[in-house]
Amino acid sequence: MNPPWMSEAVRMDDALGPIDWSAWPAEAERWTVDAPSGPLAAVGMGDVQAPRILLVPGMTGSKEDFLLMMPLLAAAGYRVESFDLAGQYESYPAGPENLDPPQAHYRLELFAADLRAVLATGTTPAHVLGYSFAGTVAIEVAVGRPELFASLTLMSAPPLHGQALRGFKLLGPVSHCVPGRALGPPFIAALRYNVHGAPADRARFVTARLDLTRPSSVGDMLLLMKQTPDRDAVLRATGIPLLVVSGAHDVWVDGTHEAYADRIGARLVLIDTGHSPCETAPHQVTRAMLELIEG
Repeated sequence: MNPPWMSEAVRMDDALGPIDWSAWPAEAERWTVDAPSGPLAAVGMGDVQAPRILLVPGMTGSKEDFLLMMPLLAAAGYRVESFDLAGQYESYPAGPENLDPPQAHYRLELFAADLRAVLATGTTPAHVLGYSFAGTVAIEVAVGRPELFASLTLMSAPPLHGQALRGFKLLGPVSHCVPGRALGPPFIAALRYNVHGAPADRARFVTARLDLTRPSSVGDMLLLMKQTPDRDAVLRATGIPLLVVSGAHDVWVDGTHEAYADRIGARLVLIDTGHSPCETAPHQVTRAMLELIEG
């Protein structure tokens, strides 16, 4: 059963038109976070004294994935921030070679340490959203430092542990045959050729963003998604309020997000869209988050 706010949020999302995905509103603030892996590009909106929301993009993503959501959350009275993960878009200088001691690959602890560093730049506990692969990163931080989280929203995050790519609708049956890092180049090529049929305005930005994103970071993230830790029981035991929100037509097979929400004791909201509801249904994701935060 849909929540009472869903129909109005759907109407507003259906009215959205093309935008320039690289253009932030004038009130947006830009800065760089000095993280363990290097400089991370960040953006924020809203009163810095207000309750804090941190939106974390995933693999091949960036803070611009939340361009439509951030003004809505700021208008609701929150301080909302986002940043590019190491190796992604404007955080492309950040990488494992900057660690002490230097490393050869992007690993889960690199992303977790960076997220802890970003959280430390503002007030905590914060309301955190982890998008896709960043959901796994956020969980890793939450189970170790639950006091940093006022709530955790997992949007289109891997709903399976272990070899999580096995649940992909298209790639799943053959994903075990291909090394994780070897999946990076074809994954990037698919985005460049817009095989998923994104609108022209979105596809232009994604292509431009890939000119900066490090292919090595994408390959390493795909490998990490084939090694997703099982944190279900310990995450549930933290007592952090949890929300699983996903498109009903996500890349993972139907039913996996529902089963995942049940295992971790999370609220569940399914939206009639695909893997990127922050782009296609920002009003619905925002309302779902606010219901969790304010409930």
